Amino acid sequence: MTAHRLFINNEYRDGAAGTYDVVNPGTEALVGAAPEASPSDVADAIAAARSAQAEWAGASPSARAALLDRIADLVLERAADFVPLLQAETGATIRVASTMQLPVVADRFRRYARGAFESTVEPFPALPVAATALAAGGLTNAAAARRPVGVVGCITSYNFPIVNLAGKLAPALAMGNTVVAKPAPQDPLACLKLGEIFLEAGAPAGIFNVVTDSGAAAGATLVASPDVDMISFTGSTTVGRRIATDGGATMKRLLMELGGKGAAIVLEDADLGKAIQAIGSTWAFHSGQICTAPTRALVHRSRYDDVVAGLARYASRLSVGNPLLPTTVVGPVISSAHRDRVEGYISGAISEGARLVFGGTRKEHTADSPELPGAGFFVAPTLLADVTPAMTIAREEVFGPVVVVIPFEDDEEAIAIANSTEFGLYDYLFTGDTARAYALAARLRTGNVGINTAQRHPETPFGGFKQSGVGRDGGSFGLHAYSEQQALVWQS
Repeated sequence: MTAHRLFINNEYRDGAAGTYDVVNPGTEALVGAAPEASPSDVADAIAAARSAQAEWAGASPSARAALLDRIADLVLERAADFVPLLQAETGATIRVASTMQLPVVADRFRRYARGAFESTVEPFPALPVAATALAAGGLTNAAAARRPVGVVGCITSYNFPIVNLAGKLAPALAMGNTVVAKPAPQDPLACLKLGEIFLEAGAPAGIFNVVTDSGAAAGATLVASPDVDMISFTGSTTVGRRIATDGGATMKRLLMELGGKGAAIVLEDADLGKAIQAIGSTWAFHSGQICTAPTRALVHRSRYDDVVAGLARYASRLSVGNPLLPTTVVGPVISSAHRDRVEGYISGAISEGARLVFGGTRKEHTADSPELPGAGFFVAPTLLADVTPAMTIAREEVFGPVVVVIPFEDDEEAIAIANSTEFGLYDYLFTGDTARAYALAARLRTGNVGINTAQRHPETPFGGFKQSGVGRDGGSFGLHAYSEQQALVWQS
């Protein structure tokens, strides 16, 4: 079993607190030993980032861009090393691991290599200002300049570990910040391996550091440290609330992308093929472990039975099994604990009166399902109908391959149900009238709305309303997120 090490100040070193095992969700075999960072390890990583920050902030945009472009090149050149590791530690299907993980990492570094050249100064028209007790009058000029925040602690999620990290790391570095990354404990190995890319690319020591542990202590140390200026976090709302509370003691800048409970509103004039395909992505894309997934199908009562039947057919065609097989669509969830959690939500919904239409059982290797490995944390794609907005499964984030269908009578009821949870990350509208969709979108308390599609646009501001987060990233908004604004005033 391979032992991995912390990456601090351009050096790999053992974790002072030992190691812990990383398990393949598809086979339950050991993937490797991850380092267990001690508080002193985290302190060293923070100190390295702090020491490197001023010089990196002073580097030219072309120097920053060149490094980020070189990292993108090397990521793709090393695909044969990264993809098997990513697949093994995340349990993602080989299709997702090879096409939607590593290539996206390279794309994000390239996008922010270009971003390093974006203007950081916004000038304002000169204004005549009268004399005051403060200063003489005169023609007064001003500009707003974006400056690096400083040292950024990036605490990332387990579903797309290296993609999520790249989405934070690349814009942070492009703006002149330095980073200490703390990956999710379930699958940190590819994030640690990214240090090799930085070394080969010739990155200055200290601009990127990675600390790992089996729990939350390393992340809590980042949040508490007065030498960390910002926390960028992707994960649960529960943890996000704790970060907001603890980070407030040192006035941390926060960027937090938290939980979601996506509503897909299917109006009476919708193209059901498009709607079912999009809603089915909850099952077909990384076993529903996606915060933006359309997990709640809110369907006009006139189309309700058709949508339930269509989703049942869709789920029945999905192959569940060995994620290394190219034909597999639904792989495992991340751990046995998470499998138990998902199953608990399903059984709880049935006890509350939901109707099980498809799935709802644990997927295990049998003579009738030889495509499944002999072990692993598999949950069947599950469809629940006759769900009410008050049920737990309609209100809480399951983060698994579970779709619930809720009927509504009119637009008012649909909007009320969609807005009835504490979340507001990503909702969807399906209708033949895009003007109607535009008007309804304005009433949805959510940071993102997909109209007749589950496709994304990489330049849009991404983030949530309500308990789904604070701040926005994506495109140029990512550069803004990792900067502070400074006003400059002078007189002609």
